[in-house]
Amino acid sequence: MTGEAQGSVGFGRFRLLPQRRELRADGVVVELGSRAFDILLVLIEARGALVTKDELLSRVWPDTVVEENNLVVQISALRKVLGEDRDSIRTVSGRGYRFVAEITSVGETDVKTPVARDTSGEAAPKVRSIAVLPLESLSNDPSQEYFADGMTDELITALAQISSLRVISRTSIMTYKRVRKLLPEIARELNVEAVVEGTVLRFGDRVRITAQLIELPVERHIWAQSFEGDLRDTLALQNSLARTIAEQIRVTVTQQEQTALQTARPVNPVVYEAYLKGRYFLNKRTADGLKTAIEYFSHAIETDQTYAAGYSGLADAYALSGDWKYGVLSPRDAFAQAEAAATKALALNESLGEAHASLAYALDLYAWDWAAAETEYKRAIQLNPGYPTAHQWYSWHLLMMGRNREGIRELRKAENLDPLSLIIGADIADAFCVSRLYNEAAEQSRKVLEMDQNFAVGHYELGQALEQMHRHGEAIVEFQRAIELSGHSGAFDSNLGYAYAVSGRREEAIQIIKALEAPQDGNASTDADIALIYVGLGDRDQAMISLNKAYEARFKASILLRPAFDPLRSDARFQDLLGRIGLPQAAPRIG
Repeated sequence: MTGEAQGSVGFGRFRLLPQRRELRADGVVVELGSRAFDILLVLIEARGALVTKDELLSRVWPDTVVEENNLVVQISALRKVLGEDRDSIRTVSGRGYRFVAEITSVGETDVKTPVARDTSGEAAPKVRSIAVLPLESLSNDPSQEYFADGMTDELITALAQISSLRVISRTSIMTYKRVRKLLPEIARELNVEAVVEGTVLRFGDRVRITAQLIELPVERHIWAQSFEGDLRDTLALQNSLARTIAEQIRVTVTQQEQTALQTARPVNPVVYEAYLKGRYFLNKRTADGLKTAIEYFSHAIETDQTYAAGYSGLADAYALSGDWKYGVLSPRDAFAQAEAAATKALALNESLGEAHASLAYALDLYAWDWAAAETEYKRAIQLNPGYPTAHQWYSWHLLMMGRNREGIRELRKAENLDPLSLIIGADIADAFCVSRLYNEAAEQSRKVLEMDQNFAVGHYELGQALEQMHRHGEAIVEFQRAIELSGHSGAFDSNLGYAYAVSGRREEAIQIIKALEAPQDGNASTDADIALIYVGLGDRDQAMISLNKAYEARFKASILLRPAFDPLRSDARFQDLLGRIGLPQAAPRIG
């Protein structure tokens, strides 16, 4: 086989000389088999573009039919020769390989000049939307999985600070982890113009991130580079990577954003590792995951009491721990600890958008301090416009204030940043329902269930919409399915009880009330859930008694937005309750 590359080609500590068929490391010729040499040459010629297995087989073994295993063996031998630079060859599962190291060409005078990063020679494109695909861990230790996920999160967070760039959130990104899909298909599903692929290798207290930027749907390779540094400087490494990507895609970065991307304090590796593990378990969004996250975040800030990101993560974990979906802590305890952690984070670093969002969520959910919460939400979005959770939580603040159009608009912003998020999709259905747009709520719920038929909240949302459309039997089936998929919860059980009540199945509704009353676990939402069933039974007095108990326990007041409570809205006692909480008196709706 004859190589097309001219002169010599350098990458890392290596130089490839095609005419002499030599590979040198630090100037010394290394032993490399003929087939492995040809494979390396083909990959380098592609300048980072995907080279399929079939193409490699046909070019390296042009006159011979060989099994794919021969290619795998040669790739393995090549990586062994490359040693620490082995991750320069990136496997694209089920498709082929890419050479992702930064490449330089050397002429006769031995002067190195950069090689164009895109294979067509065209000017770098302007990109306005991008997805960072899950970075691949090159560690053979499965327990290090959290580290690659953490690096993916950090890069997404760094890029999301750029207001002129739409960056897909980690929730949607992680659906592609270990999933074999063509890049153009991923781009179509996420509606992005480019993706970042890469690998992470941690060795001791050092970390190397190798990344490449690919324009889609044409799969044009734009740029590739490796970044290496101490673990304590990982945040600076990520910011440097984000700045380089921004330069490559010619995106506008404001002075404030440039400053943010250039500011990253060193962090103790032990502290940072605990923080990454905390985020890893927080993102599981389960009761056990939240408990474990709190342990790791607490360990991080105990080791370094000046680590603002650790307090921010702890605030998130505490805020979510008081939510009805998890029930890890009572609302009062969750609020006190979330507020304290978020306040501490902001005292250490006022520019942490996530901490402002956590504080706002706690002020909304538990303190009912609506004005202060709005200020914090706006600050969070100003600092980090690409943080979908801030838009998502702010939307419910707006809905609580009766500003439904604005609320749905914020949810659409969250969806745009996180298009495959099931919970954001379900929240949109919920927002339609509380806005009395039942057909839209049902349609949105079905869209969510198309993504995952086993998503319990999707069935719950569809049941709510069907119930308000007086399709009681269908609603009951959806609520039962939600319970079957995820177990009993106050929200699912109470809606099933309400559906039983309004459809005439009173005894079954009363049995659910008794079941909800039995645990006595101090859950503040339980009395509000019971009140919902009493409304369905037509017992307004008992409904108000339960709601006043919920008020004393600081319940999640968004339940009062539900159309099921409409029969109480003309009741002076209900109006008084809304006034004490600080909510609008009129029923929330659009139109």
